[in-house]
Amino acid sequence: MSSHARAVATFPSARLPSRSGGLPIEVTLIAQLGHGSGDQLVAGATARQRAHAGFIDAMDEPSAKLAGADFEKGDPTSLYSFTVEAKGHPFHRHAGHRVFTAISGSGGVQLRFSDATPAQVADDPMSFLRGLRYIDIPPDCLFTVRFGGDTWHQFASLRPRAGHPALFALSCHTNELGGDLPADIQQQIRANEATIPSLTELLPLTVQRLLDDGALRHVDVPTMALSLDAPAGSLQSLLCRAARGVAGRLRGAWAHVRRAGGFAAQRGGRHAVMLLPEPPADSLLHEQLQGRHHHQDTSVLGLDQAGIDGLGATALLSSLLDAFIANPPPGVSHLMAFRNVLVKPLGLRTSSLGCPVSSLLGTADGPRFMNRYPVIDQRVDADDTFAQVILGADDKHLRFRSCVAVRIRGAGRVELSLGTRVQCTNLFGHAYMAVVDHFHRSYASPTMLRAATEHAFAAHESPVDAIMAHD
Repeated sequence: MSSHARAVATFPSARLPSRSGGLPIEVTLIAQLGHGSGDQLVAGATARQRAHAGFIDAMDEPSAKLAGADFEKGDPTSLYSFTVEAKGHPFHRHAGHRVFTAISGSGGVQLRFSDATPAQVADDPMSFLRGLRYIDIPPDCLFTVRFGGDTWHQFASLRPRAGHPALFALSCHTNELGGDLPADIQQQIRANEATIPSLTELLPLTVQRLLDDGALRHVDVPTMALSLDAPAGSLQSLLCRAARGVAGRLRGAWAHVRRAGGFAAQRGGRHAVMLLPEPPADSLLHEQLQGRHHHQDTSVLGLDQAGIDGLGATALLSSLLDAFIANPPPGVSHLMAFRNVLVKPLGLRTSSLGCPVSSLLGTADGPRFMNRYPVIDQRVDADDTFAQVILGADDKHLRFRSCVAVRIRGAGRVELSLGTRVQCTNLFGHAYMAVVDHFHRSYASPTMLRAATEHAFAAHESPVDAIMAHD
């Protein structure tokens, strides 16, 4: 059989026009991953897919529905994952057209298509075989596929006897209701209960018998082979395929041994902190170290009031002050411990808390907020919608004052703030603040305020907020 390889400067691709008037079949090779990556990725992704709530194992094509359509909001799309093992799945078709991105196993994958129409197949089963065309994808490759509805297709490993999986794919159904669908399937789709098997039609028995009886010789089917580093069939290609096959078996076996779960983390969002250039106009901080301060910063955090209705600013501020003591952020605590080791020989103050609120651990006589927290000054308005306290201490090299405040605003919002002023008293104090200024402004204060807020008000979160914060 003749073969000719053509070099291309972009993604190698194949476009097979439909001889029955439908949409073309389009396959594009994007990239080749490291040796054995295909088997490893398919094994890990398949294990995660199996644990998904939308997993279903049918028709030799295990799949999971990752996202369904939302017709009420005008979104007819849905997203599925699916796996095809070494021997492939049966030939089948779907009413709507398909677009998917996949990773081939470490033995490569053969994509098989027939554009024979249902009417042609019903009239002459051999028309299915005459409409066949194949596209070969190398091992460990990322590729995309797009084809029209009613296109018969089957995917299988290029080396099925070696046990390499064919592929793992993410398939986008661009219109879940696309194509000529029976009424019961349409109803299932609108109820968001459709699955890949329910949207699949297998070959008629007359055609399947032809395949079972050996009427098809794959070697005789017109085939396009896409590749990246070397032409298909070349010595370099064969050696690479052999090496990838060995690596794939090893890495695939290791992926089966490892735990296949994952992790989900969230940063920012609901507890995002803003930095202000000046304290609010009614902040007690303006009355501290007047006319002679060398550092100033204010961090502000907005909190949804939905879960803390009925609590005044005094009670909220008490919870926040307690949280500064009970939940210091580990990063700040570790840096404070390091600072304490450095400055203790100099006779400077040390504390396990970050400096803005370190005086909360003080025991000296003086004013106390709520008869508990040592403060320099405090103020609560008549409506108990704005409460603030001044913390601070004097050291050999500087004096600092911090204002912790809680303001209950309209529209269901609470505003929490932590502001600090520093007055340097000698040359060492100026040098010290030059070193810690950026750290204090951009990390210590915002992080401490966020950590205290999350600790103080976690129990008051609404169910929706709790899901957003911890999902």
